[in-house]
Amino acid sequence: MLGAVQLGLLAACVVLFVPMGMAGWHLSRNKVLFFSGALFITLAVGVHLTPYFPSVSDFVSSVHSSSVNVVVDDRDSCVSMLHEIVWEVRPRVFDSDPLNNNSLNYEKSWSWKRSGSVESCEFERLTRHDVSVLLNGSWVVVAGDSQARIFALSLLSLVLDSEGMESVKGSLFKRHSDYHTVVDEMGMKLDFMWAPYVTNLTGLVAEFKRNRVYPDLLVMSSGLWHMLHFTNASDYGTSLGVLRSLVTSLLPVSSEIDNDEGVASSVAIRSPHLFWLGMPTLVNSMLNTKEKREKMNDLVWGEYEREIKGSGMLRQFGGPLQLLDIGSLSWNCGIRCTDDGMHYHGVVYEAGVHIMLNALLIESHQKV
Repeated sequence: MLGAVQLGLLAACVVLFVPMGMAGWHLSRNKVLFFSGALFITLAVGVHLTPYFPSVSDFVSSVHSSSVNVVVDDRDSCVSMLHEIVWEVRPRVFDSDPLNNNSLNYEKSWSWKRSGSVESCEFERLTRHDVSVLLNGSWVVVAGDSQARIFALSLLSLVLDSEGMESVKGSLFKRHSDYHTVVDEMGMKLDFMWAPYVTNLTGLVAEFKRNRVYPDLLVMSSGLWHMLHFTNASDYGTSLGVLRSLVTSLLPVSSEIDNDEGVASSVAIRSPHLFWLGMPTLVNSMLNTKEKREKMNDLVWGEYEREIKGSGMLRQFGGPLQLLDIGSLSWNCGIRCTDDGMHYHGVVYEAGVHIMLNALLIESHQKV
């Protein structure tokens, strides 16, 4: 193609300049005639070269398409790096006994990696004001087991003061119960739904669909209870498949309303932001009952993890839910971040909350 363009340009030069040079001396006394001839020859050259060049519209479309692709790729790349977190866990000054592994005796902190690719995404630890702006007027539902309960507590700790948190802890940690609150300052409604099994989550999503009322943000978690009480990864995977089908039907969300004539019509509604809270890394030797140590071993945990990935639930495998990988966060924080081998220090779930909030910023093309 390049050779054809070069030959075309050479031919154009011959066609343009040779006749002009030959006629120039004869026409030099009649400038109007000279420039008329030059214009005619130039137009002829333009027509001659047209097949060798794309149209302007094609060129603009190509540039626009390339720009869009770059933006999308950057966004997807940043989402994939949200879990690029490093931890610092060190003994508190008052306790220098290396054999004392109580998690309270260790200071824990985290930050995103300081690599060029991660830093270019400009991830941020959001302040209370930032979260208030991002989730202003939102309905947030966190549903699942005790992992989801701690996650909900970490989210509330970003928007409530210490006095408010004290009252929340007493109510939120009532055993196996739901919890509902409204943060008046930002108009955010948060519902924690106790739903330890996947079938509980399926029922909850079905209720949303039946009532045609959907939260703005939905975080779900399940697996540990099924692992302990059923220990059947295949059955767990089957339940996940049912949940996936139901959740997928929410995208895009639509609702039927009656118009002035009483005729139902379909109205598009913004789809909820969907997240899956991964299972934590289990430290088998630290589990507090014999039954847990027998049934919740590394082999079984691995089987359940494979069912989650194989179910198509997660966005990275073509599903509708963005993973909040508590498994990797807890693994990297280590055994000094847990006292019972299952529930981790709040800082692990805090990191998960900030990952979720930054994912929301990326999805909504916002900056704080």
